[in-house]
Amino acid sequence: RRHTGVTRPPIDQRNSASVSEFGCPFSTLTDNGLVYTTRFSGGGNGGRNGFESILVRLGVIQKNSRPNHPTTCGKVERFQQTMKNWLRARRDQPGDLAELDKLLEEFRNEYNQRRPHRSLNNRTPAAAYKARPKAGPVGRDDPHWRVRHDRIDLGGKITLRHHGHMFKIGIGRPHTRTRVVCLIKDLDIRIIDATTGEILRTLTLDTTRTYQPTGKPEGGPKGPRKPKHPNP
Repeated sequence: RRHTGVTRPPIDQRNSASVSEFGCPFSTLTDNGLVYTTRFSGGGNGGRNGFESILVRLGVIQKNSRPNHPTTCGKVERFQQTMKNWLRARRDQPGDLAELDKLLEEFRNEYNQRRPHRSLNNRTPAAAYKARPKAGPVGRDDPHWRVRHDRIDLGGKITLRHHGHMFKIGIGRPHTRTRVVCLIKDLDIRIIDATTGEILRTLTLDTTRTYQPTGKPEGGPKGPRKPKHPNP
């Protein structure tokens, strides 16, 4: 359905809630879906998505399966099969995302908290998880260095992806169609003319605004235009 009336919290909030409930892991293992990594996206321009950024911030090591090798994540694939079979067996099927979320929460509690597993000596997964020692995050310092080659568009700007969000950086219309090299270290950015080596702009990315203005006064070097007064 296009509209369900359900507003899901941002990925930051959902992952923070998981960390609060279960603790922060040493590493993760996922496939290469775009929600997990942008390294095979082609159009990602080297930027991390939201999930990758969270793992770096928490100091969690990210591991991804080899492309076209689903057996690496076989355990979670088997879990999903069990979950889908459980959902299909429900007499009342969900009509929207809110009802589906309630059923998924019921399944999660049943699977982890109440249903003993033979592979765990008839313990529940929750009991086995709490009984085992766990490695925590390594707390590594991992600044995000990137070099990007781009061309300034007709509006005098380029785009840059940071933490899964797209930002527009103003450079100025006089540089339209100029090829540039972007040197990026986390939020610190330097934009250089690829032909002459001239530094066209340096800035620290302001993540609270999508467009990063050039800093020039509105209306050009002469300052803002004076409003026209109506004839008396």
